[in-house]
Amino acid sequence: MAIITISRQVAALGDEIACEVAKKLGYKFVGRKEIEKRIVDLGFPASKLEKYDERKPGFFASLAKDRDEYMDYLATAIIEAASEGNTVLIGRGSGMILQELPNLIALRFVAKDEVRMERLKKEFDWNDKQAKQRIDESHTNRAGFHKSFFNRENDDATDYHLVMNTGIFTVDQASDIIVQTVKSLESEEKEAAGKIKVKNLLTAQNLVNTLVFKYKININFLHAVVDGNTVTLQGVADSSAIVEKAVVLAQKELSDYKIQSTISVVQDFKAYP
Repeated sequence: MAIITISRQVAALGDEIACEVAKKLGYKFVGRKEIEKRIVDLGFPASKLEKYDERKPGFFASLAKDRDEYMDYLATAIIEAASEGNTVLIGRGSGMILQELPNLIALRFVAKDEVRMERLKKEFDWNDKQAKQRIDESHTNRAGFHKSFFNRENDDATDYHLVMNTGIFTVDQASDIIVQTVKSLESEEKEAAGKIKVKNLLTAQNLVNTLVFKYKININFLHAVVDGNTVTLQGVADSSAIVEKAVVLAQKELSDYKIQSTISVVQDFKAYP
């Protein structure tokens, strides 16, 4: 079992190759529509998706509590999909969310601007100006999305196991290379460790969701890390009383774990309303 995540430039054949890889490996392909559906089904308003979904949030959107809530729902959707195993996920920062999985194989697809422009012109009957505008807009949004939510550059090659120029390979050729890469990297040890890690990620994310959505704990950037039988809460709060409450409630929810906190208390920090 491997979990494959795909980052791609617009018109770099990301969806086409991802679907073909899933078909050849017998994996499930989880694309944009399914991730969006999962996010909405979990509770995030569909009307607010366009503010955050793989785009750079506007100034006020980046300061709204909706931003953190979107991230919580997105992480849950991605981790739940990964927990099903043998999955290909595309976009939405899935590689960043799942980066600690031992059985993760992160891929990125790129191509020269002129190649992608020709693909867009052919698909949408656009002129050069329209195609270039779409490429520039997509680059700004995807780069802004990764910087805002993960503080990472999405084109950093060191975050991927393989970066492929799809202006050189056909969909069939690219998918064959990826299938061989997956088979050469997968192992029973990685699979076993991956199952444990994704279970811990899901436990941690479910705890965060419970604290935020059930108990309305107002801690910004709240995050949890499960390591063995210890859960560490992280984030920024404006009082120690809120932190103590979060720890007590977390212990109530996960009684079999030891709960500890590294949440920063900043007295002048203005939490979301």
